[in-house]
Amino acid sequence: MKSDLLPIPGIVLGAYPERRVLLAGRKMFGQMGRPRTFVSGFKRIRRYERFLQHVSSFDPNFVPLDTAAIPGRITKVRASMAREGMTDERLAEAFALIKRVCVRTLGVEVFPTQLIAARIMLDRRLAEMATGEGKTLAAGICAASAALAGIPVHVITANDYLVARDVECLRPLYHALGLTVGLVLQSDDEERRRRAYRCNVVYCTARELVFDYLRDGLARGGALSDLQRRVATLDTSSTPARGSLLQGLCMAIVDEADSILIDEARVPLILSERSRNEQESECLVSALSLAAQLNAQEDYAVHRQRMSAELTQQGRVVLERLAVDVGGLWRNRPHREETVCTALAALYLYQRDRHYLVRDGSVAIIDDSTGRLAPGRVWSRGLHQLIELKESCHTSSRTVTLAQITYQNFFQRYLLLCGMSGTLSEARGELRSTYGLEVTEVPLNGADRRHLLPTRIYPQRDAQWTSVVKEALEISRSGRPVLIGTDSVLESEELSTRLKAAALPHAVLNARQDGEEARIIAEAGQPSQVTVATNMAGRGTDILLGKGVAERGGLHIICCQHNASRRIDRQLLGRCARRGDPGSAQSLLALDKPLISSFVPRWLKRYLNKNGLQRPQWFVRSIVSIPQRLEERRQRAQRRELLRGDLHAEQRSSFGKAKE
Repeated sequence: MKSDLLPIPGIVLGAYPERRVLLAGRKMFGQMGRPRTFVSGFKRIRRYERFLQHVSSFDPNFVPLDTAAIPGRITKVRASMAREGMTDERLAEAFALIKRVCVRTLGVEVFPTQLIAARIMLDRRLAEMATGEGKTLAAGICAASAALAGIPVHVITANDYLVARDVECLRPLYHALGLTVGLVLQSDDEERRRRAYRCNVVYCTARELVFDYLRDGLARGGALSDLQRRVATLDTSSTPARGSLLQGLCMAIVDEADSILIDEARVPLILSERSRNEQESECLVSALSLAAQLNAQEDYAVHRQRMSAELTQQGRVVLERLAVDVGGLWRNRPHREETVCTALAALYLYQRDRHYLVRDGSVAIIDDSTGRLAPGRVWSRGLHQLIELKESCHTSSRTVTLAQITYQNFFQRYLLLCGMSGTLSEARGELRSTYGLEVTEVPLNGADRRHLLPTRIYPQRDAQWTSVVKEALEISRSGRPVLIGTDSVLESEELSTRLKAAALPHAVLNARQDGEEARIIAEAGQPSQVTVATNMAGRGTDILLGKGVAERGGLHIICCQHNASRRIDRQLLGRCARRGDPGSAQSLLALDKPLISSFVPRWLKRYLNKNGLQRPQWFVRSIVSIPQRLEERRQRAQRRELLRGDLHAEQRSSFGKAKE
């Protein structure tokens, strides 16, 4: 990579560099790109192994250096990278320097696989690195190398907890390299955000970053063309644009890339302001009242996969008759039917403690893929206010959209995009077609000591919970810690009640305990500890084993989750057997799980209940995985249509107009 092509704010790329045309997205409607083959993957890994040898050749230059001499070498490395760019020669020298600084400041030896992962990302690719292999440090090495070349780097991770944890862990490394590091949290005000974004490396969540980008778009004046903005900021081309929080979209390292780029890609990010309308509030109250008077199946049908309701022909007639006495807006048939269908979804599809929590008199959304609260997120089209009315909460004002964007649209705007995760293979084709990103697997640093036990499936959840309690009792008595993964807050608390009845001490980690997450995770690997958790104990969670636990067999995972994506289930199983430690995992599921129940026909349920469930593993795995594959296909189609809409909106707007 030539130095003049480095994504750096300045005269060439302007004060706010970003990609103005969605190049990768166009591929979605054409060729998927050349698929990766075993031979090509083998050749690529061999290339990275040769790069490691090149890194090792610089070791004699840095190992003898004392602490006082390192700053001088850092200055030389930065100067050579600024002059020549991120060539193999310069990156090998930078990696060797960073390796030595890691030993001096963090007291850790860098694994060869971590260097490979960092080099893969600097090649504008995604690195699939198994859980427990040290992704945090690999991302830090990648970010530090790019920052030494002068590139402003955004390291994007799943939640505020991981943002704070990673910065605390790697701050000494960045400071020793002469780099500044900042973090952006949901609670930060504008001034703190502005200072953080001026650092060489900034850690943040995707959500906070996107909203700050949208605010920048409004502040810069979205209607101006790119040329007009460049002219307007020509006098400050070597400094950040006036009024902007970010320095542009130069480089992003996306941790847990599949979660952010795939799982959350269907959610539009909307910057809005409140707008109170008393007549509209009265309309929503009437909608709930009318919806409650309709009869299931006769008047309406609910679609659980789409989380929507639909009126039957009879239902439309009944609703028209009921709306006569209400008058006003209810005389408008399309408005009447749409509002009542939304009210039906609020009443019968969105469940408390599964899709949302009621906290301090307000409704807080629970993120499906992470199990965490999503502060600031609201449902649109009046759904949020209808749920607030259903739960007798204070009704918030509806919002007016100021700007919006999707992750699919946003991340394509980075000049240099890369990332990593432990679960990328299943989404390889979509990542290539949507973002133009190829996936490269990183070899394991040591032997895999994870023992996967056969999946078991039960007729109903009652039998499932009975077996889970029995397994947890037996394993905890052997001195091993147990982590039990559940689908929702509701299920985690139901299981907790059963564990209490069995006199088994345990901890619960769900959206209600988000403030205690660090403490609960710190204790989850102690001998005989039992922890019941939602998806919060999935991505990015590092459970350290207590004294003597490894000798007893390590952490045991009981997976009671059946997520819409196989990758999310795999993340939970990856909590055990990290860093070469031993561990085991087993899935215990029930036929009445929503996704399984919607797939398995009644005759097969009756047959299984009558003849027992001791079936070959291929049969059990089919019952578990086929519904997930079908749901993954449906969600993939949704993301495709969402991106199609984004691209059409881009084409309709004038050249250079704001993408929001």
